[in-house]
Amino acid sequence: MNNRLAGQTVLVLGGRHLGTAIADAASAEGAKVHVASHRPGGLHIDLRDEATIAAAADELGPVDHVVNTAAAPHAVPVRELDRDKTVDAFAAKVIGPLLLAKHFTIRRSLLLFSGQVGWRPARGSVVTGVTNGAAAFAARHLAAELAPVRVNALSPGIIDSGVWDGKPDVLANAAKRTLVGRTGTVADVTDTVLWMLQAEFLTGETIHLEGGRP
Repeated sequence: MNNRLAGQTVLVLGGRHLGTAIADAASAEGAKVHVASHRPGGLHIDLRDEATIAAAADELGPVDHVVNTAAAPHAVPVRELDRDKTVDAFAAKVIGPLLLAKHFTIRRSLLLFSGQVGWRPARGSVVTGVTNGAAAFAARHLAAELAPVRVNALSPGIIDSGVWDGKPDVLANAAKRTLVGRTGTVADVTDTVLWMLQAEFLTGETIHLEGGRP
């Protein structure tokens, strides 16, 4: 622990899996951390509901960093798309972050989460792919809009974060496709996030954390 975020405020959206780990890592570096979720209890932000975003912004006031790990996956073939679930997926990855930028006073950085499927089209992943790709484009455009506040996106590959518990074949197959011969760990993600929050010359970029997957 180096207290690299001492005196800074970090808002993390999405309190499960990676969101919790990022919050813990930022806290360990001295930050005052707020974790927001659409679930009852704690700080309430539902990225589908602009009123909750505005209310939370009023409650917290200015924050140094916002990290959005929220997702609403809808991985089905196009013929099976559900409109409401599709809208929810865009709310989590794209529309909600735009509204966060609208309502929150952010002093240092906004970090969005994308994902490798945005660059690797596959059957049954069109919504997930498009929303992840859009998150990266949102970071690029918001960087210009919000400057000098820095805006970036992190695009992880398969991370052993608990999401894949009970599916060891997914992790094993993903490891074989990386150049480093393993899947990503939670520590890989938190280390990268902490660096991106402090990288003062990095903005408008998407960092691909995939173990060199071809």
